[in-house]
Amino acid sequence: MVRIGQVVLGVTDMGRAVGFWTRALDYAPREGQAGDDWTVIEPVEGNGVPLALDVTLTPVQEHPRMHLDLFAPDAAAQAAEVERLVSLGAERVDWDLYPDDPDFVVLADPEGNLFCVIDLDHGP
Repeated sequence: MVRIGQVVLGVTDMGRAVGFWTRALDYAPREGQAGDDWTVIEPVEGNGVPLALDVTLTPVQEHPRMHLDLFAPDAAAQAAEVERLVSLGAERVDWDLYPDDPDFVVLADPEGNLFCVIDLDHGP
């Protein structure tokens, strides 16, 4: 049976993307897998899914079919993480598809790729 080995994210500026995502996730480039058009980053400590950054000319989608979900244990941690990520260069997104009581906040990385910060403690 196959398993997900890593997630690949398209970027236009490798240096900017590596700088943001390594700080956002406490990841570091994998030895021998960092370059101008392809870089794999992985957790500095512990387990986690590697993130591969691949240079692309494809424009960012307004409503992407795939995105990253970053988990926060509760609302306070979610708010703190959103602020930390914004301080690293992420931008808040005025998301037009928010439900009435969302458990997620939509952000865009410096490349414009959308991702969510999820409050895992949010009630149904």
